[in-house]
Amino acid sequence: MKKEMERKMRRGMRTGMKYAVAAMAAVSMAVTGCAGSGTGNSAKDSGISAAADSAGSSAGNRTGDIAGDSAGNRAENSAGNGAGETGNNGTRDDVVVVMGPTSEPEAGFDPAYGWGAGEHVHEPLIQSTLTVTKEDLTIGYDLATEMDVSEDGLTWTVDIRTDAVFTDGEPLTAEDVAFTYNTLKETSSVNDFTMLDRAEAEDEDTVVFHMKHPYSIWPYTMASTGIVPEHAYGPDYGMHPIGSGRYVMKQWDKEQQVIFEANPDYYGEAPKLKKLTVLFMEEDAAFAAVLAGQADVAYTAASYGEQEVSGYRLMACESVDNRGFNLPAVPAYTDENGVKRGNDFTSDVRVRQAINLGIDRQAMIDHVLNGFGSPAYSVCDKLPWYNPEAETDFDPEQAARLLDEAGWTEGADGIREKDGTRAELEILYPADDSVRQALAMDTSNQLASLGIQASVRGVGWDTAYTDALSQPLMWGWGAHTPMELYNIYHTDEALGTAQYSPYSNETVDAYMEQALESSDLEESYELWKKAQWDGGTGASGIGDAPWIWLVNVDHLYWVRDGLNTGEQKIQPHGHGWSVVNNADQWFWE
Repeated sequence: MKKEMERKMRRGMRTGMKYAVAAMAAVSMAVTGCAGSGTGNSAKDSGISAAADSAGSSAGNRTGDIAGDSAGNRAENSAGNGAGETGNNGTRDDVVVVMGPTSEPEAGFDPAYGWGAGEHVHEPLIQSTLTVTKEDLTIGYDLATEMDVSEDGLTWTVDIRTDAVFTDGEPLTAEDVAFTYNTLKETSSVNDFTMLDRAEAEDEDTVVFHMKHPYSIWPYTMASTGIVPEHAYGPDYGMHPIGSGRYVMKQWDKEQQVIFEANPDYYGEAPKLKKLTVLFMEEDAAFAAVLAGQADVAYTAASYGEQEVSGYRLMACESVDNRGFNLPAVPAYTDENGVKRGNDFTSDVRVRQAINLGIDRQAMIDHVLNGFGSPAYSVCDKLPWYNPEAETDFDPEQAARLLDEAGWTEGADGIREKDGTRAELEILYPADDSVRQALAMDTSNQLASLGIQASVRGVGWDTAYTDALSQPLMWGWGAHTPMELYNIYHTDEALGTAQYSPYSNETVDAYMEQALESSDLEESYELWKKAQWDGGTGASGIGDAPWIWLVNVDHLYWVRDGLNTGEQKIQPHGHGWSVVNNADQWFWE
């Protein structure tokens, strides 16, 4: 409550003429429709992008180039100035949602090319899935009615409902499910099906998955895999998708909008919203659309979150969209390919633990995110497999003691030294991401108080992965599956260390392997927790600390008054389609 009051006070103090020009320009152009297309590039993480550094001038100067066609022409067929379409009871039954340009699926709405899966997991809307994740991120059923796994974990048998039909009238059967999974296994460059040997239809409503090795978290893969029709699947499926989900894609104007309508033949509860229009805009154009009343829900950044907009409220969604940096956990060396790996300074666990303890995460949230975030202690905070015992308090005194124990003592200029070597780091960040840059700089400032000199440098993703093998890099992670822990911390047999940053712990590896081999999903959660911290060792900050997790970024949206958006799940990495996971449950009050 105190945090919310402080936010409101800041908004009230800062609200004024800053966006007045932008608002008038947006309204004028929404009426006349006399401006550009509203397309362009945004920062890698659209949740809080590079617009944060120039929000004031952007909202004014760039609105003339962006807001007109976006907020006016594209929305006039949808919400207008809040008029919209009405249902039988006289209330609206449509909604206009604004997402960033990077949310538009380049390859279309085909699960084989990342729709619903990939880096930014969401529910595919058009297609049905076998399972779903519930509000607490445990597993529920969609098409599935029953699910069993063999004792050896190598066979999953799933019974499916018999009343699901595709929008062309054809029934959905186990043959379609098996076809989908076998097709994605062979063709998808986004979905990971390396654990699947094959899928087969046992009968019309039973599908059997044969695994190459045990994979207890298979239900999470099923929750993001939309089922496609074998009889109507081809190269252009993504442009003209046929599914059995809650919505039908009726129109797609590339780089502008996509329109969905409720599926009249949907087997579940009929969607309350009959029409969902998604516009793709840059952050400043999205805010201009809100000011002009041309959007019902619009993503926004913390830089805009200080404003107050008449007729709208700011919805802050919790996320596991975290930011943090790796600390190479082995001494420096050069591998057989000439690649630098490891770091002599961060190879000492006491140094890594000291850095973890010496970061004031709440101060970072206040300074960089304007208060819109939560402290991060892992890559899976608040998810069912998260171990809260791994959390640590800000303790600069203990951090200093650990550095002293490690032999790093303060020199004349305040920078610690050991055997003539200064305590120095170079913190890298993606050059196109202003928030990660700000986090890197804040980290540098905080480390200085510990006697560690840290410079910062922007890099491109063409070199970032290699650079991170020997230096800290500011990353963004967060997925609705425990597999993210495995991908980050598990030892790659070919490398001898974890994939993204040199680190290895046999005990941690064993816990994760046992978790995957478990025949009980719920029981596997406890093994994932032990991989983070078992009371003596673990991959978390209280243990080996090969990664320092800083913040979970709140996903912010302007929501028109009167629109009830239901209960939002904790959102994953990426600021886009997740907000409409439950769009069928939205309604106007």
